[in-house]
Amino acid sequence: MVDYKKDLSHYDTLKVNPNASQAEIKQAYRRLVKLFHPDSNQKTADKEQIIQINAAYEVLGDNQRRLNYDQELRDKYQKLKGDRLQRTASAQKHYQTRRKSGKDADEQVEEWLRLVYQPVNRLLCTILSSLEEQIEELAADPFDDELLDEFQEYLVACKEDFKQAQTIFRSQPNPPSLARVAAHLYYSLNQVADGLEELAYFPLNYDERYLHTGQELFRIATRLHGEAQASVSSH
Repeated sequence: MVDYKKDLSHYDTLKVNPNASQAEIKQAYRRLVKLFHPDSNQKTADKEQIIQINAAYEVLGDNQRRLNYDQELRDKYQKLKGDRLQRTASAQKHYQTRRKSGKDADEQVEEWLRLVYQPVNRLLCTILSSLEEQIEELAADPFDDELLDEFQEYLVACKEDFKQAQTIFRSQPNPPSLARVAAHLYYSLNQVADGLEELAYFPLNYDERYLHTGQELFRIATRLHGEAQASVSSH
C-alpha cells in the first residue's frame, strides 16, 4: 500500500487513488482525455492539461514504471517526513534553550537577591537605623569622655558592617534586571562611607558641623536604600 501526500502527483493528475488498479487508471485516463481534448470537447479543452494527463498515464499505465514511480513517491515522502521531524526537533531544541535561558536568568536573580541584596540590606538597616539614637545620647554632653568613647565604638562597629556590606556587594555582578536595585545600593553605600568619615571627625575637634553633615549624608543614604527596597518589591 502506497501512503503519501504530494501535490500534483501523477495520481492527482488522473484523479485516482494511489492504490487504484490498472483498469481504474486506464478508465480515468480515457475519461479525462475525453473531457479535455479539443477534438472531443471544445468547451473544456485544455492543451496543458492533456500534456499532464498523457505524462501521468505513460508512467502509471506501465506496471514497472508505476512501481518505480511509487518508490520515488515513498522516498520523497520519507524525506519530507524526515525534514519535518528535523524542523520539529530544531524548534523544540530552540524552545528548550530559550526556556533554559529564562530559567537560568530567574535563578541568577534569586541567587543575587539571596547572597547579595538580603545581607547588604540587613547591614544597611543596622547602620542607618542606629545613628539618631547615638546622636541623642551624645547630645547629653558632647564633651563627656565616656559618651565620646561609646560614640567612637559605634563608628567602629558601623565601619565593620560597612566593609562587610561593601565586600558582599562586590562579590558578584548583579543580573541586568536588577540593575536599578544594585545602583541604589551602590550609591547608598557611598553615602554611608562619606557619612562615617564626617562623623569620625567630631571626636577630634568637637565641631558639630561634622555631625550635621554626617546626619545629612545618612539621610540621603536612607532614601537611596528605601528606593532599592522599593525596586525589589516591584520586581
